[in-house]
Amino acid sequence: MVIVPHRPVSFKLFVTFHTYARIAPSEILILQKDLIIITALKNIQKTLRCKEITPVFKIAICDDEDTLIQELKENLTKYAAETGQEFCFFVYHDGSELLQKYNAEYDLIFLDIKMEQLNGLKTAEEIRKIDRAVGLIFLTSFRQYVWKGYEYSAVNYLLKPVRYNVLKLELDRYFSRYQSKNDPYLSFSNNSGAYKVFYRNLRYAETEKRNVLLHFEDQRQIIYQNMKKVSALLCVQPQFARCHQSFIVNLSFVKGVTGLELLLTTGERIPISQPKRKEFMKRLADYMGELL
Repeated sequence: MVIVPHRPVSFKLFVTFHTYARIAPSEILILQKDLIIITALKNIQKTLRCKEITPVFKIAICDDEDTLIQELKENLTKYAAETGQEFCFFVYHDGSELLQKYNAEYDLIFLDIKMEQLNGLKTAEEIRKIDRAVGLIFLTSFRQYVWKGYEYSAVNYLLKPVRYNVLKLELDRYFSRYQSKNDPYLSFSNNSGAYKVFYRNLRYAETEKRNVLLHFEDQRQIIYQNMKKVSALLCVQPQFARCHQSFIVNLSFVKGVTGLELLLTTGERIPISQPKRKEFMKRLADYMGELL
């Protein structure tokens, strides 16, 4: 737990810091007017001194060769120094270890195709079941595996030993085409795994007993939070609105409104409660107007 004097910290800097650190509102307690208690936070003094915060890209490396791992980390560090990026590394020696400790916050994964316990292709198959957004770059000594890698939406592949000029080319391509740091998302875990859901892909959320069921892409996954907390998180985004006590909808998926029912572009229908209809229709009209 870190105690930070409230008065010296500007509101703008605090909001930027809160967004960067991805701290849930429930983790911030304002106990007194001159104190802010922030939990689960490290190196706060360094961050608050920064005039501009550089996003940290989380890179996982999964390979059973320690020498290659070390060389790859050195080359990635060199690239970061040349481009002004900031990387944080997570190292695994087998696909099963990566899956067991998987973090939906990863931005890019370097994945060896040929590993003894669980190979890279099987690992990628499992990763794509829970995370379709993370970048995958395969590492291999054999060209015949290359085309198999593209079945799992790989960014590309690198032949071992990895040369710096080739790595730099692929990273430049990744950051220009696949980098999604500015695309806001929600990350969460449940009994079936860890998930990263981009807000643009989240169609709607509905109450499921004491938790919330999220509908995105072709999946339905439980997040272990109540609707009040999920609403506080989603409804600050311009595309989300609460149409019912038990439903929050992504306005970009709304195709039409009939009485007390929403029709989504997917064909799904969502109820609108009478008490919330007027406010919701105004929110929908404002959102649609901004798109014109």
